[in-house]
Amino acid sequence: MAEFEAPPRPEYNARVEKLLEGSVDLHCHSGPAAMPRILDHHEQLMEAGEAGFKAVVTKDHYYLGTSHAIILEKLFPETGVRFFSGIALNNASGGINPHAVDHAVRLGGKIVWMPTLSAANHINKVSTEAKGFPKVAGAPDPIPLTVLDANGRLTDETKHVLDIIAAGDIILAGGHLGVDEQFIMFEEAKARGVRKMLVNHPTYLIGCNETHIRQLAGMGVMMEHSITQFIPGRGQKSPPQAVIPLIEAAGVANTVFGSDLGLKGAARPVDGFRIMIAELLDAGYSEDDIRRMFGSNAAGMLNLD
Repeated sequence: MAEFEAPPRPEYNARVEKLLEGSVDLHCHSGPAAMPRILDHHEQLMEAGEAGFKAVVTKDHYYLGTSHAIILEKLFPETGVRFFSGIALNNASGGINPHAVDHAVRLGGKIVWMPTLSAANHINKVSTEAKGFPKVAGAPDPIPLTVLDANGRLTDETKHVLDIIAAGDIILAGGHLGVDEQFIMFEEAKARGVRKMLVNHPTYLIGCNETHIRQLAGMGVMMEHSITQFIPGRGQKSPPQAVIPLIEAAGVANTVFGSDLGLKGAARPVDGFRIMIAELLDAGYSEDDIRRMFGSNAAGMLNLD
């Protein structure tokens, strides 16, 4: 039994279950992981399959999960779910490390997340906005990472990473870099041929406001809103309605939802999708718009459309 039970929404149950079909979660924190998780990759794959998901991308702050994903998809083809992972460029991966990114792309990784827990921006906010962020007890203090040099320009290592991502035609995600860093990085990424760009939880840790979101969307960057921020549970930062102006700022075509779930004290990832879909039905979004934000937009980024 999960620690957190999704609130029942009987008035929407049938519609929500139908809308779940074809969903894609680009941001799922299943385990095994150094941080406590409420489900493992196998459980997530099976639950996504039961709900009719098209694809799931597992994310760990410390390791590339692609090997797990490949083996699980092979062992359980009956789920019909494409199962992927990627690499977060934290200290455990050698930081902004072209060698690690090259290996991730060759193995089949689908997303490169810029530093998260090791990002200087994240570390600077551990006493404020990131105060409740899960930590690994006893882990070494992180070495702060940024994509910029002392002159505010992108480092050579970052440019090399962008070139590898462009050649592999995979997703560049901003991780927990600050908004100013992300603007500089995405401008250069676009110039270097990166076609798939993603801001993770733009209003949590990153520092985006609606103007930033409009500008980034205008550059071709997709906004990924973390469901955990907007539904009851440990990760909630805002009421569900707070996401509406953020959707409107970017537009449905430039918006995806990722669960960012798997942590203790919050909903299971598939249940998070159920809750958020019901909230957006309440808000008056059409079924077509919901399918785009929860499925087809992300499927396109994974070359599954």
